[in-house]
Amino acid sequence: MRRWHPGLRTSIVLTVIAITVAATGTMAYLSYQLQQHEIRDRFRQAALADFQSDQQQIHQWLVYAKAPAGSKVDGAADYLNGRLALDWSIVNLNPATGPQSQLTGSGYTAVAGIPAVLPQDQVEKALDQLEPVDFEYNVQGSLQLVFVGQTEPNMLLVEYYSTRITDAELSKVRLQLSAAAVLVILVGSGLGVLAARRIQRRVRVAAGAARQLGSGDLETRLPVQGQDEFADLAGSFNSMAQRLGESIDELRRKDEQQRRFVADVAHDLRTPMAVLIAASDGLDGPDRDRSAELIGAQTRRLSALVEDLLEMSRFDAGAAEFRPEHVDLQELCVDVVEMVAADISVTLHGNGIVVGDPRRLHTIVRNLVSNALHHGAPPVTITIDGTADFEVRVAVRDHGPGLPPELAPVVFDRFVRGDRSRRSEGSGLGLAIAYENAVLHGGRIDVASPGGAEFTLVVPRIPGGGPRPSDGSPEPAHP
Repeated sequence: MRRWHPGLRTSIVLTVIAITVAATGTMAYLSYQLQQHEIRDRFRQAALADFQSDQQQIHQWLVYAKAPAGSKVDGAADYLNGRLALDWSIVNLNPATGPQSQLTGSGYTAVAGIPAVLPQDQVEKALDQLEPVDFEYNVQGSLQLVFVGQTEPNMLLVEYYSTRITDAELSKVRLQLSAAAVLVILVGSGLGVLAARRIQRRVRVAAGAARQLGSGDLETRLPVQGQDEFADLAGSFNSMAQRLGESIDELRRKDEQQRRFVADVAHDLRTPMAVLIAASDGLDGPDRDRSAELIGAQTRRLSALVEDLLEMSRFDAGAAEFRPEHVDLQELCVDVVEMVAADISVTLHGNGIVVGDPRRLHTIVRNLVSNALHHGAPPVTITIDGTADFEVRVAVRDHGPGLPPELAPVVFDRFVRGDRSRRSEGSGLGLAIAYENAVLHGGRIDVASPGGAEFTLVVPRIPGGGPRPSDGSPEPAHP
């Protein structure tokens, strides 16, 4: 037998109904108990006041009125016979005041009024105290509130007060509370149905959005309304959809970059390979020296390209080594200028000492300088700004035509070249390698065109959270 599993809407409605029934039933029960106690206590107080009044009136009647022909029991009976709508009895245990009640198995018999038999314990209790005794007792087939008290020594007045009016009032209260409880349950159930419908609608919207997103519609979003849990769900869903879209866009971009990478590598390998083949064919001819020279040049070009490709693969694999030590950027830039044998001025402002990998910093500056020499125009300048406390800026500027606006967003992508640079002997990876090395130091490279191209390397004096210098030297002093 399969177990019944209610749906979301049914579960909410049943839960609301159960809570409403429990709460309403509890409140109705407590309210009825309070009102019942109040009604019965009010009825008892009124009956007690009436009984005590009759006690006093009978006592005064027997003391101050003219002596009746019979006994005191007869005198009390005459007074009580004048009371309308009152059931009463007299239990007399004093032979001097009139006929004496008899003790039977059930209790004491009344000598006047309703021929009832009063419980022995209640009669004896009334004889032992001044205050009247009250209890509920079935008299002639009807439940009565009975008061027993002395009017004369050992002569007891008994009055019976029917509880029919009180019972009818309590029955009315029960009916009213039951009707109110049913009304509250119906209203609560209706509200539960409406709430369940609203919740179910929002869940269906979320489920539909999830299906749309799963089918490939990455622009699917949920409306964020209010500040409840569904708003949190919608916000989380939208964030997830956005991140998923960004990840897929990144994968597409990487895929496109990979295809372009393969095409560019094939292009860059085809030219030197064609030259090598032609030069090797010319080794048997009269231009043997020229062919050997071409083979050497193209072999070096292929070696540089392979080395750059290996370096990029290390960055992609996260396996690039970083060996920090203290570096004087002014000395490093002067060394680069001497290596390229160009007329480039190096200017320092402030403190040019940083913690970094000297080989990688040298690569960055060398690639930026080579880019300025090959694609810009003289004069080329290097300006080191070490006036800041926590970072150093190295700006390499040329005075050529500057960077085309359409090239600026992708200038650090792999194999990106301008129209003029496509025919150059570079690999197209120099700026990409420089940028990856800057990021490895926790820095960046900014690009501007203030009357030429200006590439600015920004590196922290100490890479944030990175390793400390391996040479044991102290940290760089701030200016």
